[in-house]
Amino acid sequence: MGVGGGSLLKQMADAKRKDEFDYCQDDQAIFGTEKKKMVDSQYSIPMGIFFSVFFSVVYYLLTNWREKIRNSTPLHAVTMTEMAAIITFLASCVYLLGFFGMSFVQATPEEEEEEDIVKSDVESVKQAVLKEVETIVSSEEDEEVIQAVVSGKTPSYSLESKLGDCKRAAFIRRVALERITGKSLDGLPLEGLDYESILGQCCEMPVGYVQIPVGIAGPLLLDGKEFSVPMATTEGCLVASTNRGFKAIHVSGGATSILLKDGMTRAPVVRFATARRAADLKFFLEEPLNFETIASVFNKSSRFGRLQTVRCAIAGKNLYIRFTCSTGDAMGMNMVSKGVQNVLEYLRSDFPDMDVIGISGNYCSDKKPAAVNWIEGRGKSVVCEAIIPEEVVKKVLKTDVASLVELNMLKNLTGSAMAGALGGFNAHASNIVSAVYLATGQDPAQNVESSHCITMMEAVNDGRDLHVSVTMPSIEVGTVGGGTQLASQSACLNLLGVKGANKDSPGGNARQLAKVVAASVLAGELSLMSAIAAGQLVNSHMKYNRSNKDASAKP
Repeated sequence: MGVGGGSLLKQMADAKRKDEFDYCQDDQAIFGTEKKKMVDSQYSIPMGIFFSVFFSVVYYLLTNWREKIRNSTPLHAVTMTEMAAIITFLASCVYLLGFFGMSFVQATPEEEEEEDIVKSDVESVKQAVLKEVETIVSSEEDEEVIQAVVSGKTPSYSLESKLGDCKRAAFIRRVALERITGKSLDGLPLEGLDYESILGQCCEMPVGYVQIPVGIAGPLLLDGKEFSVPMATTEGCLVASTNRGFKAIHVSGGATSILLKDGMTRAPVVRFATARRAADLKFFLEEPLNFETIASVFNKSSRFGRLQTVRCAIAGKNLYIRFTCSTGDAMGMNMVSKGVQNVLEYLRSDFPDMDVIGISGNYCSDKKPAAVNWIEGRGKSVVCEAIIPEEVVKKVLKTDVASLVELNMLKNLTGSAMAGALGGFNAHASNIVSAVYLATGQDPAQNVESSHCITMMEAVNDGRDLHVSVTMPSIEVGTVGGGTQLASQSACLNLLGVKGANKDSPGGNARQLAKVVAASVLAGELSLMSAIAAGQLVNSHMKYNRSNKDASAKP
């Protein structure tokens, strides 16, 4: 359907809307007429009697008063009959006034309520008709846009800007996709998401959203404070297992966390004609006397981004420059990238032969396992520990200290070394990291390096109690920006008390979230290792992680 067709449809719809509106006005007039008839009918029945009584009373009083005047009898000497006639006369006058529409006499609460109901009914009909007309017009306009998307005349990615309505754009894109592919998206929800909130921030070309259940584990007792930890997952037994770990930690007096480092990294790769020139830039950047100048250039990009260190690595004539900076409560990838861009532009004055190959040269290293993150750290580096008494190990975790220590050595340490693990000296740190990340709006792809963890278990207090710790050098989290702004994820951050920016201590909320992540991993490690040591793992998963019900099947 062309542009002219769309214009004609709009004219027809406008005409129809006017007709329907006039219809509603006529209905209102009809309702008013019916109301008047109804009122008239209430008074028309006794009118013959009324006029007979009225004129009879008037005639009687006038005749009596004339005789009194003739006989010189005082008018105030009223007989009982005259009194009854006067009362009847007054009542008739009131009735007459009411009949001719004196609202202050006629109107009763019941009648006023009845009139309000009539007006309300008219307004409801009017609104329903107008809504129906708007729906018809909207459907016709949507169909025109859908056909344009299917035919390729309108790019799917441009719907938000063309329509100015993000939800409508998602609906049209969804219908067009179903027609193009011939596949149904019935199981993918469309309603219930604020599509305006993800525009230009979280997702492009949306057609709906995926539902992930959120469970609550806790309370977690960490550094003397209690936290209820939200976990978004589809793996049965995960929340229950972590919750058991929280219980063991809580009754043991809680866990303690230490923040070792806090700095996001970005490492561009630049190339020179010779290795000598690459080395010259390396020496320049790593010279302590030059750091203050470089930092001042870097720090102009943000109020919170502050350059901490610059480390370089050479591969032939290529130089990889790893910048590390604080980022406040943001995860900070964009912040550090802007600072790096400023420094590269500044360096061109002294190194005009420098060729910037890429703003990221993978020496950062982002969203992939890397030894540099395992050794140097990235984001927040946290250690979390707890001492679990022997009694708690037996009653809550259903195992013993010696078995846990032995299993940790052979599984998490030796077994991981045999597998050539890189930062994976743990039982399932990524399980907990992913669940907390999804619930709180973090970048789920950064689960890769954020799950770098070494779990240590040792018998203490003459072998009676268990000392357990997790060391996680690269937890990448933020409480502002990205997915943290979405309503559901924001609610989960609020539950933890770390929503948004910390105004009193910039970066404090993000650091607290990193500690909660580490403590949750500690609980998850403790519970899973205990289940394996006690031989309960398979039975637990058979009970909590299997279902005979097909959730996708239609009733």
